[in-house]
Amino acid sequence: MPLAPLPYATSRSILVQAPPERIFTELVDFRRWRDWSPWEALDPRMHRSYSGPKSGVGSEYAWDGSTKAGAGSMRITGAQAPRSVQIDLHFEKPFPTDNDIRFDLVPQPEQDRTLVTWSMSGRHTGVMRVLGRVMSMDRLVGKDFERGLARLKDLAER
Repeated sequence: MPLAPLPYATSRSILVQAPPERIFTELVDFRRWRDWSPWEALDPRMHRSYSGPKSGVGSEYAWDGSTKAGAGSMRITGAQAPRSVQIDLHFEKPFPTDNDIRFDLVPQPEQDRTLVTWSMSGRHTGVMRVLGRVMSMDRLVGKDFERGLARLKDLAER
């Protein structure tokens, strides 16, 4: 009898001195992710493809790269300008897994800043279910989220 999926969730936040509209623009266009995503530089020869609308709901991005970069796809499933973006993330390799990504943008008017929170949740199955018991998703991607948010902050504050 197969083991039940193991749920996980992780998130990171950062304060950005920019309006939510400026940050939202970077999140809803996958082509712009090359400027801030922590994973884009893992494989300079990674194959990328884009489909659907240029930005917003229905926009899709797929990649196939080295062992470090893996292979998978993302699709924007929700976008409430300029407050939130929801994305379905599917990895094919190194391990098949499905994840829900969410970006929340909360204006901090008294500070002239925006609180940006990047969250990921899903359910570990198969090999990832076993690995998830010894290494949390937070430990696996937390530092990457921090690096990506710092790059997004630098970009938005320019």
